[in-house]
Amino acid sequence: MAQDIVPIELGLPQGDMVTLWAPRWREDGEEWEAFLGHEEDLYAFPDPARLAAFVRTARQHDLDDHPAWHVVPGLSAVELSPDEDHQFDLVGVPELVAEPLDTWTVGEMADIVEIARSLADVCELDAVHEVLDSADGFALLGQGTLPFSGKDGQKLWKELCQVVADRWDEVLDAIDAVVSTPELPAEAVATAETELAEAVEADDDEPAEEADVDELESAPTFWTELGIDPIQIITSDAEYYTLRCYLGDDPVFLGTGGKIDVFGSPRALARFLADEESVADTDLARVATWQQLRDAATGGELEIEVTPENTYVLTGLDTDLAGGPSEVDPTQLDLAEELLLDAAAWAGDDSTEQALQPSERLGWLVSFVLRPSPNRLPPSAPFDDEVEAWRKLVADLENRFRAH
Repeated sequence: MAQDIVPIELGLPQGDMVTLWAPRWREDGEEWEAFLGHEEDLYAFPDPARLAAFVRTARQHDLDDHPAWHVVPGLSAVELSPDEDHQFDLVGVPELVAEPLDTWTVGEMADIVEIARSLADVCELDAVHEVLDSADGFALLGQGTLPFSGKDGQKLWKELCQVVADRWDEVLDAIDAVVSTPELPAEAVATAETELAEAVEADDDEPAEEADVDELESAPTFWTELGIDPIQIITSDAEYYTLRCYLGDDPVFLGTGGKIDVFGSPRALARFLADEESVADTDLARVATWQQLRDAATGGELEIEVTPENTYVLTGLDTDLAGGPSEVDPTQLDLAEELLLDAAAWAGDDSTEQALQPSERLGWLVSFVLRPSPNRLPPSAPFDDEVEAWRKLVADLENRFRAH
C-alpha cells in the first residue's frame, strides 16, 4: 500500500481538470496531505499534456518536498493521465444521488466526498466542510449501503440527497474558486501533446486479435461486479484462501470477531460459503452483494479465482529484510504490507500501523524499500530488530486465522 503522488481528475463547473494528489503520508512523525498548487491556489489543467508540461518545467509548488516528487518529472504524459479509480465527478453529484441506492452509487459518492474533504482540509475550504457536516449520511458513506437500509437508513439517505439538492453548488463554488491554471511553455506543452498522440496512435494500430484479448482481460468478472475479492495467502507453513472487500476505505474479511476464516483450497472455501449456518454471522454479510455470492455458492456455480494482485506471499520476506533493502522484492513487500495493515485494521488493532510508521525501525526499512528517495539516508545494518518486528506482525496475522 505504498504512498504515492497520484494524478486525479476533478469534474468541476469549468470542466474536467487534471491535477496531482498526495494522499496522507507520515514524515518525521507528522502526517501530511497535499495537492499540486502553491499558497492559496490549487493548480489544475484541462488535460494530462499540460499537467506533464507543468511538472517538467515548474520551479515552485507545494509538492516539491514530497518524498516521491523526484519521480514525477520523469513520468510520461500517459502516466500522468488519471485512471478510472481517480476520476471524481463533483459536478455530477446531483445526478449520481438520483440513481438507485446501491453499492456502486454509495461507493462512488464516498470517493467523491472523501476527495472533497481532502481538498477542504488542504485548501482550508470551511464552506465545503459546513455542507458535508450538515447531514449525518455523508460521514457514513464509507460503510457502504448498510447505514442506509431500513426506515432510519432511508431517512439518512433522503437528508443527504436534500443537502445535495439545496447546497451542493456551495461545494462546487468553493473548490472552483481556488483552481488556477499557470501559464506553460508552449514547447513543453507541444512535446507532451505529441506523447499522448503517439500513444493513441499506437493503440489504434494494435492488431485486432491483441485488442480482443485486452478487451477480455478488462471485461468485468463475477467478482469485480460483486466488489468482493478472493485472496490467497502463502505463509511458510501453509497456503490459505479467503475473501475480502472494502466498504469505502475500510477492509472487511470473511470472518467474525477479528478472526479470518481461511481454507486450504478454493473448493473448501466454496463449500463453506454454500453452508448457510457457517456464514450466518460473517462480517461480509454487511455487503450489499453478499446474497448474490451466496446464491452462486448454493447453486454450485461459484468459481474461486484469485488474481495476482490478491496473492500475498509472506514466505521468505523476513530473510530478505535481514539482507537489507536491495534484497527485498518491492512488489512482494508492498502486497504483504497491504495484507498486514488490512487485517489489523479490520480487527481494530492499530499496533501494526504503528510498527510500520517511518518513525519506527521496521517502518523506516519498509518505507525505504517501497518509497526510495535519493534525499533519504538508507537504513543501516544489522536489521535484527526490524526482522524480529516483522516476524511478530506476521505471527499476529496468522493468529487471526481461523483455519477450516
